[in-house]
Amino acid sequence: TKTFSGMLDPNGSITNGSIMFEGQDLAKLDPEDPAWEKIRGRRIATVFQDPMTSLNPVRTIGDQITEVIIKHQGKSKDEAKKEAIELMGRVGIHDPELRFDEYPFMYSGGMRQRIVIAIALACHPRILICDEPTTALDVTIQAQIIRLIKELAQEFHFTTIYITHDLGVVANVADIVAVMYAGQIIEYGLVDEIFYDSRH
Repeated sequence: TKTFSGMLDPNGSITNGSIMFEGQDLAKLDPEDPAWEKIRGRRIATVFQDPMTSLNPVRTIGDQITEVIIKHQGKSKDEAKKEAIELMGRVGIHDPELRFDEYPFMYSGGMRQRIVIAIALACHPRILICDEPTTALDVTIQAQIIRLIKELAQEFHFTTIYITHDLGVVANVADIVAVMYAGQIIEYGLVDEIFYDSRH
């Protein structure tokens, strides 16, 4: 996940290979390169496992969404607020106008994850990386979040990369699967090939 968005820790490095995105090799970009500003969050957005680590606990939900819209889309504060409320409604937050000024601790885990998804969508990304986005949620909410991401991907025309160890999730969301072992891709194919004709 961090490699895709240029956020590798200082002790991490890309030793070989390439990550081609819109004609550019992201593996060759230095993490401090200003070019990442136009890619990270804007073209490639990420939904992480625990929404509490993605949200600022002392800022309102609405403020956190509008900040992203203003930064990446250049909209005014009023325009950003209108779009943020629309996004909140789109990801399944009831009464978004009323909940706009609430804080993360006032939301359940599933609702916080919906807000993280709304923030990612505010950038209009081409790729949405979902790094075990349902691990911290109960089974019923997991199914709702997975269905939501699939619907949004079709509506907003972005590609989703799911990172998960849950084969049930893989069966539900994937078209193409890469199986990793010890940090290496050891098998790659259509989802039916991986499930019904696996080689590893």
